[in-house]
Amino acid sequence: MNVPFQSFFGAASAFLERSRRVRLIDVVLLAAIVATAFGLVRLAAEWTGEYRPAVEIDLSIAALPRYALLSLSRGLAAYALSLAFTLGYGYWAAKDRTAERILIPLLDILQSIPVLGFMPGLVLALVAVFPRTNVGLELAAILLIFTGQAWNMTFSYYYSLRSIPPDLGEVGSVYQFGPWLRLRWIELPAAAIGLVWNSMMSMAGGWFFLMVSEAFVMGQHDFRLPGLGSYMSVAAAHGDRGAMLASVVTMVILIVLLDQLLWRPVVVWAQKFRMEESGQAEAMESWFYELLRHSRLATSLGRLQERTFVRARHRRPKRAASGRASRVATLLLLALLVAALAWGTAGMVRLLAGVGAAGWWRIVSAAALTLVRVLAAVALGTLWTLPAGIAIGLSPRLSRVLQPVVQVVASFPAPMLFPAVVLGLKALGISLGIGSVVLMLLGTQWYVLFNVVAGATSIPADLREAASVFRLSTWQRFRTLYFPAVFTYLVTGWVTAAGGAWNASIVSEYMSFGGDVLTARGLGSTITLAAADGNFPMLGASVAVMALVVVGFNRLVWRRLHALGEERFSLSR
Repeated sequence: MNVPFQSFFGAASAFLERSRRVRLIDVVLLAAIVATAFGLVRLAAEWTGEYRPAVEIDLSIAALPRYALLSLSRGLAAYALSLAFTLGYGYWAAKDRTAERILIPLLDILQSIPVLGFMPGLVLALVAVFPRTNVGLELAAILLIFTGQAWNMTFSYYYSLRSIPPDLGEVGSVYQFGPWLRLRWIELPAAAIGLVWNSMMSMAGGWFFLMVSEAFVMGQHDFRLPGLGSYMSVAAAHGDRGAMLASVVTMVILIVLLDQLLWRPVVVWAQKFRMEESGQAEAMESWFYELLRHSRLATSLGRLQERTFVRARHRRPKRAASGRASRVATLLLLALLVAALAWGTAGMVRLLAGVGAAGWWRIVSAAALTLVRVLAAVALGTLWTLPAGIAIGLSPRLSRVLQPVVQVVASFPAPMLFPAVVLGLKALGISLGIGSVVLMLLGTQWYVLFNVVAGATSIPADLREAASVFRLSTWQRFRTLYFPAVFTYLVTGWVTAAGGAWNASIVSEYMSFGGDVLTARGLGSTITLAAADGNFPMLGASVAVMALVVVGFNRLVWRRLHALGEERFSLSR
């Protein structure tokens, strides 16, 4: 009779012991997975719902959680697309010198094309493809957010691959690493820190154009989507200050949660990829990352992923065959890309035939004015972001305190602040021609800051200790160590900040609020007016000139500065 009782109590004791091993973080993670699955189901219902010509935006506070979830899902979907684009496009450009001659100038063009330059055509085309559901509008919103995220990540990844120290490449050759092992153990780790910080900047860039992508209205057509951006747009249009304040608070909460639950843990995790041989640096911390490290569920998922990578590595084909196949695939993709570019160029030439000499002169002179404003905005932003970025990157304590603050400020849609800034500038007697530089600065300075922080974070601790041993002054450290170490990151920040400033010119040089219209002569206002009037030849010509100016400046100035950084300031030389 005692045996069954002993078996029962033994089983109960074992169950209690296993229960003690289940940590609270595992329960939370499991609940998060279930909530994510539920959210995806609701999101799919939103996508496949019947298309409505006009959407009424509920300005009640109770509607904000749903709108925030919809906007977050679009932002994360756009980021996933941007990351996939970055890894593929950046790797291709860095590894294939033939493709690089086409891909990098094309990337310059892509980042220079403003949202209004292709938004009408993109929205109309996708709505025509999906006339009965919301899929077309949702895809259009995601692609528009994608255009505010992808380019700086791709530039960062490309330049990181180009800047890998030669000794690491020799290690891969000695151990006969194939392309996959080189990517896994050398290239991705070398690019991790810059890619992480640029990913945070990309999410901020996506939030910047949230109001435009979710609340697009063209003529009599209303392409508004339910979300936080459309909520802000409607609240601003109605002058509902309570709703505007509620939307701002909601966005701040959302950004802080993303920082604490996603970006801060990723930043801490990426520190293990710092390139240094010795020296001790103060470790960065994240409370959520520490919880994940002690989670059995997260550990099990990590092991499962590792086994999947190992199996994929062992199933790879022979190197020679794989190399030939990849070369053929590269040539085919390059041929398709060139054919698409030729087809697009032919269509653009036909469109531009309707622009006369007077129109071209007006566009070129406007481009010169906008170029001056763009360079002024980048220069002003560098004055404070360079020392601030170095200070944040070198101090884990400052990073822990200021990272969420910078995330909130950088992610806040600057166009919402434009009316207040313009009123302040107007009170000071400053015209929009000069004030537009300040408006550009609000959205572009963060590209420089995040890249400088990434560069300062990657400075080896042993070099910093050597500077302390030799008792170098602050200026000597900046001149001989900090500035050379972050220079290539700084140039990447300049490239992406300039591209962001060109994009921001469309909302900085033309403003309408309170019944007043303020215009500063420039390429941004020319594009805005052409899009509003449906003047597609003028719109196409303005976009083409903007792309040519950006590509020319990048090739003549930014690329040479980056080559200078690789030759003179690389820590591996």
